[in-house]
Amino acid sequence: QSYGVPVVVAINRFHNDTEECLDLIRKHCDEIGVKVAMSDVFAKGGEGGIELANTVVEVLESTQANYKPLYDLESSVEEKIKAIATNIYGADGVVFSAKAKKALANIEENGLGNLPICIAKTQYSFSQDPKLYGAPEGFRFDIKDIVINTGSEMIVAIAGDIIRMPGL
Repeated sequence: QSYGVPVVVAINRFHNDTEECLDLIRKHCDEIGVKVAMSDVFAKGGEGGIELANTVVEVLESTQANYKPLYDLESSVEEKIKAIATNIYGADGVVFSAKAKKALANIEENGLGNLPICIAKTQYSFSQDPKLYGAPEGFRFDIKDIVINTGSEMIVAIAGDIIRMPGL
């Protein structure tokens, strides 16, 4: 919703999910005006994804997208990272290590600051700390390093301790 595009929440159903838990998710989505659909493809294959597929098509055909980026590409790399950390992940602020600050200076010096940002972080939390499960509050987002991926034309901010590997 922050980007002004239609949203569908897919509930990836697991065998041990309770109806109470699933109803809680559905209720929350309804309260914030977001469509929700069940995805049970692990257990049912393609048939388990029909509800989700139909909901996505319905939303795309009935909702106008008004895309707006989260940040201006001409903003500094530091400002773009802060925009993601505070607006998407809910951080109170960002802390850049000495190594990351050196990389920031190198990026600006070489005229690459207008590239988009990708953040590499744990999948367990909106923070960089895998032990702060879910959506914690009141945390500072730590950027350990910043890498320029010129081939994909993006800047990767490495948050916390994470091993990066190529996508498959």
